[in-house]
Parts: sequence; C-alpha cells; structure tokens
Amino acid sequence: MFPGKRQVDSAVGLDGDGLAWVSRATLIALKNSGNRLPLKAAKIRSQQGGSYLSRFRGRGMEFDEARPYQPGDEIRHLDWRVTARTGRAHTKLFREERERAVILWVDYRAPMFFATRGSFKSVLASQAAAMIAWGACNQGDRLGALIFSEQKHQELRPANGDRAVLNLIGRLAESSSLPPRASAPEKRREALLHALARVRRVTRPGALLFLLSDFRDLDKSAEIHLSALARHNELVLLRIHDRLEAELPTSGQYPVSDGYQRLSLQGADRKLHQRYSQQNLDRQDYLGQLCQRYRMHLLHCSTDCDLGETLAQGLGRRVR
Repeated sequence: MFPGKRQVDSAVGLDGDGLAWVSRATLIALKNSGNRLPLKAAKIRSQQGGSYLSRFRGRGMEFDEARPYQPGDEIRHLDWRVTARTGRAHTKLFREERERAVILWVDYRAPMFFATRGSFKSVLASQAAAMIAWGACNQGDRLGALIFSEQKHQELRPANGDRAVLNLIGRLAESSSLPPRASAPEKRREALLHALARVRRVTRPGALLFLLSDFRDLDKSAEIHLSALARHNELVLLRIHDRLEAELPTSGQYPVSDGYQRLSLQGADRKLHQRYSQQNLDRQDYLGQLCQRYRMHLLHCSTDCDLGETLAQGLGRRVR
C-alpha cells in the first residue's frame, strides 16, 4: 500500500491539523511518501522540437564542461578545441538539463478553504506540494515555488536540498493556517491571472511545473499563459475538488455564501440539480480540453481521496 492519505489521516490532530489546516510537522512527516512518487523525467513537447529532460548532464543552454565522446553523442556538439588539443574526440556538456527545476504553483484563494468531507482543498494542496517537493529533492532536482492568494503571493527561487524543501514547507503551513478573506469573483480571477503571468516570467525552459488548484475562474486569458508555459515545459495540473461541487444533495435546504452573497439551495429542485451538475461538467470539459490541446497532464483529486495513491498513479502514467 502506498502511504498516502491514510498516513495523513493518522496524523490528524484534534485541533484540526490535517483537516482545516496543516502543520509544518505534518508536512515534514510526508517525506517517505514523497520519495516514492515517480517524478523521473518525461519527454516534453516544444515548438523547437522534443527534448528529453534529465537531472543528468545533457544538451542545454549553459556550457559546463567537455567529456570524451561516447557513441550516440551528436556530432554537432563536439568540442573541436579540446579534441584538437588532446587528440581524442570530446563532447560539450551543458548545465541546463543536468539539474531540472521542479516548480510548484499553489493556489490559496478563498474557495480553496472548503470541504464537505475529508480535508480542505487548501490542506490537500499543501500536502501534495510537500510530497512532490520531497520527491524532487530525493531525485536531486532544484525546487522552486509560487504561492498565492487574493492578498499576496510568495516566490521561492529554485534551490537544491532539504533546506529548500523545509523553506517551502514553512510557507505552505503558514498559508494553510491563515483565515481566508472573502473576495469578489473578479478579485479571485485577477489573482489567478497574476500568478500565472508571474510563473510564466520566472520559469526557465525545461522545468517540470506542477499547478495545484481547483482552477476556478479559468478562462481564455489564463489559457494564453498556460499554452505559453506548455511550449517549453512539462506541466502537471492537479485539480482538487469537493464532491459537493459536482452534485448537490437530493434533499434538504442548504444556505451557501461566497462572502458577498447568500443563497438557499433546495436539494429537491430537479432543474437546479441539472443546471448545477452541467456547470460543473462544463468546467471539467474545458479544463480537459485545454490539457489535451497543449499536452498537459491532468490529475483529479477529491478532498476525501487517498492522496498518495492518486499522485502515484497519476504521475506514473505520465512517464510510461
């Protein structure tokens, strides 16, 4: 059994740690789970041709050193000066592909602080980010992040080692523990677009980029940023959702609010059920079509899922 959600559940505290918020200690404890995630490099799709990303030395942008020629090396990358000096063929090595950057883009907007079962979406995002971070560290990849809400965003430049993971974990725990502020839909959309624009600016080609969100307010403007990122990077979208967002209960009356408006939903209203379910399907279809169009990987995670299994199976499919 993959030690994912059940391990997380066993660490849930009476004070809500692991349900409504998540502590630094709980995220640190996910190290073993993260180390088992299949994060090895996969082929990326680029307008400039396919490139196989690896944490080992390969062809990239920044010259590193030369080594003796090996069968399979491209002739155009021979280092003729070293070859002439030593009398033995040498190939140029570049730094770009030796240390891949893994970038985590984590959404802490107000709708992420919600669940009717399991853990808040914000908690699942924090736990998933921590697992991926530990896995990246275990493989020797550089780890960077962009964490955002309606009020602020934080950026962590790519760095190696446990220190980079622990720095990120501190930010994740803090963000999951801050009480969300009600925000208008336009404010949420602006925060999403700003975070996408920013990660597009700071991400260098060849990165493995994870986007952890419920992907509310995704629109054509967001699509422009995603398509640009997908041209030169490998993107994995983890859609975190609650089952109530897909289908209303069949009976009862339920007050709901987004912080600005309050409504009362009638569970027995068949037409309301149909409209509500169709809106959710439309959002899912749009996201799925985007991922197919730009060759991005899409994983779905409900708030009561086995997180470790979901990540392991989904990430395993991308490298087959």
